[in-house]
Amino acid sequence: MIPARYSHILFGFILSGLMSFIVSGIATLRAFGAIDGFGGLWISAWMPGWLVAFPTVLLVAPLTRRIVARLVRD
Repeated sequence: MIPARYSHILFGFILSGLMSFIVSGIATLRAFGAIDGFGGLWISAWMPGWLVAFPTVLLVAPLTRRIVARLVRD
């Protein structure tokens, strides 16, 4: 098990992985259609996307929390 103090990192890792997987799949499908080898193209687009998405989520999350806090009422 991972210590609770790392939960925000694990959350960002999972969230960025899932989101980049879905978005890269849609983008790959729109660019190439449902062709033979689609799965390989998808994965080859997803992996570099995840490498960018994960640190981006970690950097942008605090700013996003502040924006949300200003937009909601207690």
